[in-house]
Amino acid sequence: MKFDLHTHHIRCGHADGNIEDYILAGIDAGLQVIGISDHSPYFYHEEDQPSPGIAMARSDFANYVDEVLRLKHKYEGRIEVLLGMESDFFPEFADDYRRAYDGVPFDYLIGSVHQVGGVSIFNRNRWNNLRQSKHVEEKTSYYELISQSARSGMFDILGHIDAMKGYYPDFSHIPAHDAIDDCLRTIGECGVSIEINTSGSTKDVGGWYPSDEILERALHFGVGVTFGSDAHVPSRVGDEWDLVAKRLKEIGFKQWLFYRKRKPVAVPL
Repeated sequence: MKFDLHTHHIRCGHADGNIEDYILAGIDAGLQVIGISDHSPYFYHEEDQPSPGIAMARSDFANYVDEVLRLKHKYEGRIEVLLGMESDFFPEFADDYRRAYDGVPFDYLIGSVHQVGGVSIFNRNRWNNLRQSKHVEEKTSYYELISQSARSGMFDILGHIDAMKGYYPDFSHIPAHDAIDDCLRTIGECGVSIEINTSGSTKDVGGWYPSDEILERALHFGVGVTFGSDAHVPSRVGDEWDLVAKRLKEIGFKQWLFYRKRKPVAVPL
């Protein structure tokens, strides 16, 4: 069974195409399951849409849910459409997000850390003029936040867990092995999965998130895995699915997961 749980659309302000475009692209790519998972609104913020180029308006959230559910029904029998969301994780505002999600019939939630110390993980300039010890501190803080997101109980999947390397490939070489192992151990204990996210191919680092080294450690700690293209254009839906499946088997994984009504469904590799 071929699936893709991480897709976006025009509501987030930095993706092309509407939801139906991604569903049709999924059908063309031979998917049996597609998850719609646009960026969450900033539920804690006093403004309705403080960052139009990053996330949807809070007032549009209900429209998003309704549209996915309508299309789920429309395409039943052709492709299974799942209602998801890529949710920001800010520990200090977690309760605001919990309240917003309460009662919504999600199939899954992806929890993603997009900021460390109030600065985007994709900000190329955050690394300028930092001494090595500060590099280690920043990377450690990133993985501590990911650990907190796993422990929060809010999420089924954790998104792109080494995406901080996206525009700074040397991130992978910053020595913080204990922080990564502690994080993966926590994820495994919490029963949350991680995604193999192929959008790294659109950034400086190339390849996908996370690295093979992290995937090998994830297997050691019993962490489940899933797949997400993180498509921001319909043509990337399902991108590199077959290559990822092959690599996971080489590493030693026997299955990966998708989610339906917040429950994992195992798919043999």
